Amino acid sequence: MIVGIGVDVVDVPRFGRQLDRTPGLLTRLFVPAEQELNLRSLAARFAAKEAVAKALGAPAGMNWQDCWIGVDDHGVPRIEVTGTVADAARAKGVRRWHLSLSHDGDVATAMVVAEGRDGGH
Repeated sequence: MIVGIGVDVVDVPRFGRQLDRTPGLLTRLFVPAEQELNLRSLAARFAAKEAVAKALGAPAGMNWQDCWIGVDDHGVPRIEVTGTVADAARAKGVRRWHLSLSHDGDVATAMVVAEGRDGGH
């Protein structure tokens, strides 16, 4: 059963300018492993985090550090959640995440599907 869907699009150059203007933004938005990535990958991961929040109904109090985008052994992106994001996901009955990332030219995008058990929570 689909619990929520989220989509987000990020303008890569604009996102880069925001990171340059606000030095603490990189550490506020991304876990250390993400911080080492190139700008296009950071923009795609930010889009994914925004899409996760949208899939959860954008609950107040979510910490950006409690959601990060990793990759499996085959390079497939996956969503990892802890703390405030895990709590929000649990409250919605989310059991599994589906993620698609893309970047083309100056645009990064992410689509997230939050899946729960059949029959709801």
